[in-house]
Amino acid sequence: MKRSDYVELVQYVTNTQGETTGVLIPLEVWENLLKSWQALVDELGQIDEAEPNEKILADLKDSLRQTKAGQTFPISELWDGIDV
Repeated sequence: MKRSDYVELVQYVTNTQGETTGVLIPLEVWENLLKSWQALVDELGQIDEAEPNEKILADLKDSLRQTKAGQTFPISELWDGIDV
């Protein structure tokens, strides 16, 4: 299932002022997301164990530099192009 397929199944809960206060996600979608996230965590754990600390520190410093320079992306774009 693609991200856009999941988005169509999500329902938003609003208060009397029309502000979004919650999200309803079908159980099957939630379980699939948890499985995908766990697989990603497992994969990242394997990568991180094999990567030298110096490389991780250099990547972190580069990320901080980019943030300070305003080279950021909206959170809404973080999952673009990623199928879960």
